[in-house]
Amino acid sequence: MTREAYETLRKKGYALAGGLSDLSQRACVYHHMYEASGKRNVFPLIAAHGALWASGYFKKGMFGGKVLSIRYLLTPWLIKQHLDSLSEFADKFRDINRRVCAESYALYYYTRDHEETDLIRSIIGKDFAKVLYECHRSSDLGSQFSRESREELFNQFFRWEQENIVAPSVTEAYATFHWRAVKYLALRPRVSFSYFGKGYDLPFEDFSSKEERVAKGVMAYRRAEDVGLSQVEEALRHYGILPAAFFRDPRAHYQAIVRATLPSAVIDRITALVAELN
Repeated sequence: MTREAYETLRKKGYALAGGLSDLSQRACVYHHMYEASGKRNVFPLIAAHGALWASGYFKKGMFGGKVLSIRYLLTPWLIKQHLDSLSEFADKFRDINRRVCAESYALYYYTRDHEETDLIRSIIGKDFAKVLYECHRSSDLGSQFSRESREELFNQFFRWEQENIVAPSVTEAYATFHWRAVKYLALRPRVSFSYFGKGYDLPFEDFSSKEERVAKGVMAYRRAEDVGLSQVEEALRHYGILPAAFFRDPRAHYQAIVRATLPSAVIDRITALVAELN
């Protein structure tokens, strides 16, 4: 039953994460996880910003690729080859974003609804399990969850997804992308989430480095705490991507996504599994 429940939540997570280009939808799912934790689990809030920022970054990247491809104007087949490879490269990162959303969803809701067991510890490790269950207990009790606890949970969540999902896929994506000029730029993005504020961004020297991604991720988290999490949440507006329905009622918008993406049989099965625990 435990394994079945976890796999059911993974299927739900992948359905809610949508297709490769559904970055806005994933931002809504991430935000729902943040709200569901009583705003204790900050990882999905930062991830929502990541998804929305990436949406604009991918568009700029494709435009930049078209500009750089002008040098091959006399060889149209080479233009197509380069742009196709760039599109495939971008899709690999969209897929990473999709998988992180889905797996994060499954982990969060499985641990919320099930007791800590060897199964979940085997998946995420003892330290991650400990702080995640502490978050759930704090939410249930309505007790304070300190900044130190929030940072520990963020670090555990972020390091887990980097180690288990992001790092292998990023390495493969860069290894198989051979457009030298664009690859050079893609290794050196300048990340600027909307809550960072003027004069603050995170320039990368090598985005393929897991160590640098982890270090910059921690900086993004600490910037969020310094700015104030309510301001970080409000700054989701600034990308101009999320629909008005989300800002009118985030929970209702999330439920609309659930109804639109999940067959009723799946919803009924998840409801039944949760009911068996209560």
